[in-house]
Amino acid sequence: METMDLGNLAERRQKSIFRDIIPESYMQACLTCGTCSAGCPLTGMESYQDENWDARMVLRMAMLGMDEEVINSRFVWICTGCQRCEYGCPMGIKLVKVWIAAKGARPREKVPGVLHKGVDMVLRTGNNMGIPTDDYVTLLEELGEELAEDECPGFVTPIDKEDVDYIHFQNSKEAYAEPDDMKWWWKIFYAAKASWTTSSTNWESVDWGIFTGNLEASKEIARRKVENMKRLKAKTFILPDCGGASYGTRLNLEKYFKHEFGPETGHNYIYFYDVLLKFLREGLIKVDKSVHADRIVTWHDSCKHMRAPYLTFGDASNLEKPREILSYLIDMKNFREMPHNRLNAYCCGAGSGNWPGPFEKEKTEHGGFKARDIQATGADLVIAGCSNCRDQIMKNIKPKYKLDIEVKYIWEMIADALILDEEEE
Repeated sequence: METMDLGNLAERRQKSIFRDIIPESYMQACLTCGTCSAGCPLTGMESYQDENWDARMVLRMAMLGMDEEVINSRFVWICTGCQRCEYGCPMGIKLVKVWIAAKGARPREKVPGVLHKGVDMVLRTGNNMGIPTDDYVTLLEELGEELAEDECPGFVTPIDKEDVDYIHFQNSKEAYAEPDDMKWWWKIFYAAKASWTTSSTNWESVDWGIFTGNLEASKEIARRKVENMKRLKAKTFILPDCGGASYGTRLNLEKYFKHEFGPETGHNYIYFYDVLLKFLREGLIKVDKSVHADRIVTWHDSCKHMRAPYLTFGDASNLEKPREILSYLIDMKNFREMPHNRLNAYCCGAGSGNWPGPFEKEKTEHGGFKARDIQATGADLVIAGCSNCRDQIMKNIKPKYKLDIEVKYIWEMIADALILDEEEE
């Protein structure tokens, strides 16, 4: 990098794209202490030696008005938005807001990989894969028929059902490539005799708008979810499982659509952990602990379900919920915490769009931090609550680091252990 001419610093700052986010990100409070860089897995990564920037450096560049350098960097894209930098920062600086602003300023034709294509597709078709509505509805109906025949007599997929307790959003990668994975949630709803639905349109759970810094797209994706909730008169909006989806959705709900929720509207939104815990605590579903009796189990704390709600909304409630859910499913004597857990947990390495993104070496090396934590537990079963985290651990980290593990969703664990009522059986 060339030596910077500071003669026009004031002018550069005045024209900077970061000028407007200084108040909300607290950039001006930076002490240059380096705590952010010290806690960031990207610092010193071998796969990142060509650019070799770190969080402190990029923040100072943004403050100095070096817009083009930051916008054109790889740093803001291979950063997983895990917010370890923010958790460690003594001044409470919101560094990830700066990276998202830089992403948003990148010309859309220069967005890495398929990320912008996914945003464009969901805005045009209602899902990231461009699956036609008729094909999607047929798929859901056929899967429902299979589930009714195999395990859940009388089950019918409730598409566009009105006046229900819950609205649930699907992940397009499941509809496109792993359709049977949708049955786990459906089986749980069936066992709980829950009143629920899913929409035939704008059903995509994932928010690629926030992955690419396209905050208007992120807002629109959330708005469509809200419209589905209102159209189908659903009482409870379940925040989607994917970390980016739940975080992006909640950001927009809190900022733009708060008036749509509350006692006076008859609508509320909750994390899926709350749904599962309600079913378990109230005995609406029954599970058999012996199903996983011989397993040593560990839990992966997803950044956007654990650290992000705490730092963004002051909400630490998700930290213990998955552990309580697991207590219904296993003997907790067989549970092992990872060395870095809860608010100190490492990212899986695939956050902020890095799972479908093009930076294979970087997300694999970043995943090494999680791989070493998994190895330290001695667990043979890793549980996740985010679809991208599960895929990264199961499909990338496991083979690359030769981990002898099985990886499951937490709702998959429940579905596998469900005891159906005699009349349902």
